[in-house]
Amino acid sequence: MRSEFLICFLILFSSLLVPSHGHWGLPEKQAALFIFGDSLFDAGNNNYINTTTDFLANFFPYGETFFKYATGRHSDGRLIPDFIAEYAKLPLIPTFLPSTSHEFTFGVNFASAGAGALVETHKGFVIDLKTQISYFKIVQKELKQKLGDERTKTLLSRAVYLFSIGSNDYIAPLLPNSTVLHSDDSRKKYVAMVIGNLTAAIEEVYEKGGRKFGFVNLCPLGCLPTTKATVPGSTGSCLEDASQLARLHNKALSEVLQELESHLKGFKYANHESHFCYDLQLIYCRLI
Repeated sequence: MRSEFLICFLILFSSLLVPSHGHWGLPEKQAALFIFGDSLFDAGNNNYINTTTDFLANFFPYGETFFKYATGRHSDGRLIPDFIAEYAKLPLIPTFLPSTSHEFTFGVNFASAGAGALVETHKGFVIDLKTQISYFKIVQKELKQKLGDERTKTLLSRAVYLFSIGSNDYIAPLLPNSTVLHSDDSRKKYVAMVIGNLTAAIEEVYEKGGRKFGFVNLCPLGCLPTTKATVPGSTGSCLEDASQLARLHNKALSEVLQELESHLKGFKYANHESHFCYDLQLIYCRLI
């Protein structure tokens, strides 16, 4: 599934590559990349926060097959956004932390391993989505100071905004004494909270100029080894309750994105579904 996702995003960016260069570092019509989410996308932000080894990947054997050292990526090499950036002829997108003088015109990675759309998810150990959005607003202001209002508006409207968020929000309800999984009504209300926070984040990015969004649907969470290890007495088989939450999330996200597209002018999106590649090609054909 992840390889399919990568191939589709490579198709997405191939339509944005042109040889001529603009006045602020990016080729004309090429998109900067702004990245939000969890461990699927975190390139090392958690290295710079006060957290535990549960949310860190700055030690062996992480990174050994590509970087030859642990960068903070929860991988033995690169992550999906790294391959996308390479194919789009962008440099590796820098993490927001530490907040030094980065070249933000190519984009920024705000993702944090363990993060969720809910502030309460692993609170105090990760950079939740709301905080990631606040960091994006800081970057927007810095871009305005550097490029001016019009160039910043153009850069942000051309940029692609990638989101991988939600999985961690649904692992927490599996802990002992949680009531979230005890009824269909409580499940739906919980999913609505997660989707509500994600929707608010999308709308804030849109308000700042973002128009093109990419999302990763949740995998069957009940089959993840970490999920099985979390639930006491697990026999090793997939946990249907967790996978059901993921399905509810994906369905609700799809509905919200369709609604946003219908009433937000210029809003375009793609999420990882059966028609994902086709959707991306349609979206970006309209942008050339």
